[in-house]
Amino acid sequence: MCNDRSSPASGAPAPAAPGTPEGDAGTSLWRDAWRRLRRNPQGIAGAVIVGLFVLVAVLAPVLAPYAGTALPGRGEITPTSIPGIGEVPGFPLGLDRFGGDVLSKLIWGAQASLIIGLVSTAFGLIGGMLLGAIAGTFRGWVDAVIMRVVDILLSVPNLLLAVSIAAVLGQTPSAVMIAIGASQVPIFARLLRSTMLAQSSSDYVLAARTLGLGKGAITVNHVLPNSMGPVIVQGTLTLATAVIEAAALSFLGLGGGRPETAEWGRMLTYAQNELAIAPQLAFLPGICIAITALGFTLLGEALREALDPRSGAR
Repeated sequence: MCNDRSSPASGAPAPAAPGTPEGDAGTSLWRDAWRRLRRNPQGIAGAVIVGLFVLVAVLAPVLAPYAGTALPGRGEITPTSIPGIGEVPGFPLGLDRFGGDVLSKLIWGAQASLIIGLVSTAFGLIGGMLLGAIAGTFRGWVDAVIMRVVDILLSVPNLLLAVSIAAVLGQTPSAVMIAIGASQVPIFARLLRSTMLAQSSSDYVLAARTLGLGKGAITVNHVLPNSMGPVIVQGTLTLATAVIEAAALSFLGLGGGRPETAEWGRMLTYAQNELAIAPQLAFLPGICIAITALGFTLLGEALREALDPRSGAR
C-alpha cells in the first residue's frame, strides 16, 4: 500500500521516490486499486464493452429507428417471406416474423437486459448482504441457521432455482427479476459472511475493541466497509450471469409479455424455426448476449485483481 516517507528528525514527508506512480504518497486501497485497474488491458476492454452496452441501452429511444415491437402497419409475416440481411431498403438487418426491424429490436433488447440485470443484481445484493451481515455479526445459532439455509439454496444450480421461482411467480418480467435476484442471494450472503469473519480477526478490529467500541459500531464503521471489495467484484460478475439467465428464462417462455417484445432471449425463441432461411435472426441476439456477458466478466475479473493487495503494482 503506502510507505512511510516521514523524516525522523523533522517529521516532514520526504520527496516521492522517482519513478513511483504519483509518488504513491498517501494512497488508499481504493486509489491503489484504481491505478491497477486502469493499467489492466483486460479491465479496459471490459469497461469499453460495458460502457457501449450501457450507452446503447440508455440511448435506445434515440438510436433505434423504430419502436421495440412490430413496425407500424405491419403484422406477422410468413417464415418464407422473411428477408435476409440487406434485402429490404431501410432495414439493414432485415425483419423478423412479426414484421419488426431486427436492428431496432437488438437496441431495445439491450435496454431490457440492462434493466433486468441491474434490478435483479440489486435485489440479490441487498438480500445477500442483509443475511451475510446478520450471520457475520451475531454468530452462534443465528449464523448456523442462516448458513444452513444458504447451503441448501447453494446446492441447487442457479438457473434451475431461477426457473423454479419464475414458474411459481408467473410469466412476467418482474417475476424474472425476482427469480434471478433470489437465486443470487445465497452467493452474496456466503461471500459477505466469510469476508466479515476474516476481517474480524484483523489488528484494527482488536484495536477498536481495546478502545472500548461496541460490536455494532465496529461492524458498521470498520468490518463491513472493509468487506465490500469482494462483494463489489461479485456484483459485477453477477451482472453477466443475470444477462444470460434473463435470456434463458425468456427463451424458455417464462419472461412474459407479448411475443413481439424486443428482448434478446425472446428473439432467440422465435428465430429457431427460421435458422435455415434467416440465421441472422438467431445469431445477432446470441452474439449480443455473449459480448455483453464477456464485458462484465472481464471487468469483474479485473476488479478482483485490482482490489487484491497481493497483486502488487501493475
